[in-house]
Amino acid sequence: MEIDKLINKSMLNNKIDKENMRNIIIKSAEQLKEGLKLAKNIKIEGNFTNIIICGMGGSALSAYLVDTLLIKTTLPIYIHQDYNLPLQTNQNSLIICISYSGNTEETISALGEALKKNIKTVAISTGGKITSICQQNNIPLVIIPTGIQPRCATGYIFSALAQILINLKIIEDIAPQIIETSTELKKTMIYLEKEGKELAKKLFKKTPIIYASNKFKEIARILKIKFNENSKIPAFYNYFPELNHNEMVGYTKAKKDFFVIIIQDSDDHPRILKRMQLTAKLISQKGIKTEIINIKAGSMLFKIFSTLLLGDWASYYLALEYKVDPTPVKIVEEFKKLMRE
Repeated sequence: MEIDKLINKSMLNNKIDKENMRNIIIKSAEQLKEGLKLAKNIKIEGNFTNIIICGMGGSALSAYLVDTLLIKTTLPIYIHQDYNLPLQTNQNSLIICISYSGNTEETISALGEALKKNIKTVAISTGGKITSICQQNNIPLVIIPTGIQPRCATGYIFSALAQILINLKIIEDIAPQIIETSTELKKTMIYLEKEGKELAKKLFKKTPIIYASNKFKEIARILKIKFNENSKIPAFYNYFPELNHNEMVGYTKAKKDFFVIIIQDSDDHPRILKRMQLTAKLISQKGIKTEIINIKAGSMLFKIFSTLLLGDWASYYLALEYKVDPTPVKIVEEFKKLMRE
């Protein structure tokens, strides 16, 4: 299989990629199947009025992907990235706490408030304080594999979250589509790696700005995060049509060290597609490098995860261009240490 060949050729002795993120990216498609299995038996009874998903950083990314899927939900879903619980919370809410490490203080705060108010809760984690709290209080818990960065565990978290929502009948059963997407991603992995590597060369010594339609704005945001955390550089994002009413004016006096990536889907609104073409033309005329990247054809799930994989590869190879290990996030760990003092 192509995947096996890729793994065998992985840069095991690479002096830069010390924790072998390349293999983690290659194997990431399998996470989608595994997350479904891990959450299959999670059952929560109740007459819920809404769903509150609590999480930070990489642990929260999958919640936004559920929203991006544009599938019908039987209850409103709110995403909370802060301490405590949001105003939408009531006694009939279901709280879903997601923390890869299990030690995210904002998410622990949300879990603590849910316990105090006796609001039903379920959690997804690898261990840490959240796992201990759940086990001590008989809170349903999905334990996912540890050993990687939270941003690299999106497949595990997304499919586990989807399975929980499927079990609750909040969304339709998309498990077969998730499994099919996993298979399709493995088939295209080698091509996505090549495309990402080529994009990384263009981005070297540039600041990426990622644009997409409103429908795919969360994908643009996640790609921005991948460049932040993997490549260790600033990156920014925005979406159409809103950016045409304000942000594009900023290119009037912009420095030429930006590189604008426009993520385009053939199914985007025709007027949005025109906006993308015109925006790229006007920005290019200002001397700023611009590239339109077409989202791969396929199901909505495949579109989402193939684009994220392209971002993984581009940000990974950009890190190597800068001769920086893509895995550690030292400044975040330093910040957390200072917060504990």
